[in-house]
Amino acid sequence: MLHLIVFSVFGLVCVAGAVNLLVQRHPINSALSLVVVMGSLAVEYLLLGAEFVAAVQVIVYAGAIMVLFVFVIMLLNAGEEERTKGSRVAMLFGIPGMLIGSVLVAWVLLEHSGTGNVAVGALPGPPKVIGWLLFHDFLLPFEVTSVLVLIAIMGAVVLASHPGSAQQGSTQQDKREG
Repeated sequence: MLHLIVFSVFGLVCVAGAVNLLVQRHPINSALSLVVVMGSLAVEYLLLGAEFVAAVQVIVYAGAIMVLFVFVIMLLNAGEEERTKGSRVAMLFGIPGMLIGSVLVAWVLLEHSGTGNVAVGALPGPPKVIGWLLFHDFLLPFEVTSVLVLIAIMGAVVLASHPGSAQQGSTQQDKREG
């Protein structure tokens, strides 16, 4: 019973961190909220008996990837973002899509809640097995993910060093002075 309570508490912390990530106006605060999400997910993995995955979650995601995010935010010199009203297309398709998706998730959870339970520790967990799965069975998705991260870094560098952004800033400064 205590296991279920702790799991639920950290699940709520994870959801609260994700909601906070979305409502923050400053990108650094959003990145810190993402660290909370990653940390609570690591605790969830620990409670499920996947100690290696929990350690990887903390080291790789909460550590390295978040340092990368903060580096990109600093490189782009991102300040407080502007709030807009939102587009009509997003409202027209986003809200019904979200409602349909929520109903589908609720239906699946209610329909399949008692079937196919897996005992804690029954899934692959030792580092040797996970390494074999990662670098043998799932090598292509692993490499595609690393290429996508590399593309994102290069895109951030290109956006930060784009000559149009420097000209645009000096044009706005000239307008203020003149």
